[in-house]
Amino acid sequence: MNQTTPKVTVVGSLNVDLVCRSTRRPDKGETLIGDAFDIFTGGKGFNQATAAARLGAEVTLIGSVGADLFGDILLSATANERINSRFVTKRTDVGTGVATIVVEPDGDNSIIVVPRANMALTITDIDTAADDIANADVLLLQLETPVAASEHAAAIAKAHGTTVILNPAPAQPLPDSLLASVDILTPNQSETELLSGVKVDNHEDARRAAEVLRARMMDASSTAVVLTLGERGALMLTAAASEHVSALVVNAVDTTGAGDAFCGALATALASGETLRPAVAFANAAGAAAVTVVGATPSMPTRAKIDRLTGV
Repeated sequence: MNQTTPKVTVVGSLNVDLVCRSTRRPDKGETLIGDAFDIFTGGKGFNQATAAARLGAEVTLIGSVGADLFGDILLSATANERINSRFVTKRTDVGTGVATIVVEPDGDNSIIVVPRANMALTITDIDTAADDIANADVLLLQLETPVAASEHAAAIAKAHGTTVILNPAPAQPLPDSLLASVDILTPNQSETELLSGVKVDNHEDARRAAEVLRARMMDASSTAVVLTLGERGALMLTAAASEHVSALVVNAVDTTGAGDAFCGALATALASGETLRPAVAFANAAGAAAVTVVGATPSMPTRAKIDRLTGV
């Protein structure tokens, strides 16, 4: 990676995560006694911004919290992570977003997100931060804030040559008008199946699904789909080639933050001047590092941790 400080702007959610650890998920109508409980900062936007900041990027976060205790916790956390939060709006009419998470012993999880203030993010909020979007190397988006706000941010980025990465999570149908401004799409397997209509059971299915998605993106000659496959790594599809990038083998304890670590690392690597293949390998290592730590934000790795994991 080059020596200049990479600039990453993130439009996304800020949540407080309420995490229960249990031997299994409860069945319908069932009450279980859990093993542990923790409260963590989270939200895809905050997590991905944190990952990028810990990996050395200059990060601006655009989002929305409530004027409540959870909002104060998140704003304090952005300061601790050296994330520029001047475009995180504190709203008095709606509370801060929350997520309830059940984590099983093998690290798998189930999540319910209640967006609250995250869905109050407006196009006006995006316009206020337009200069930081235009001056960034990479704009990183997800789908826990209004699609209209993300689409507007992506259009600003596209007009100024900023690379746009969209992590289409949680899965939902996407308008072609948003995809027209996206350079790199980073769905996981379930998101890929919903967006492409292709059931992914093997590598060939994954490639076909990625081709369907890339065909929807405006500039098919330069766009890419990076399909994340958990412990199986990632499938990278460009106009030139389809390539599988292997994951690192680690002992997973909580997979909650893996996708966010991947996206934050990918954005940082690309903003640093890396080409896509090494950037995806770096992102895979970040995702692997994340699953070895409990909690979403706490699991976002530093560069030193990734270097130790990869033997650099």
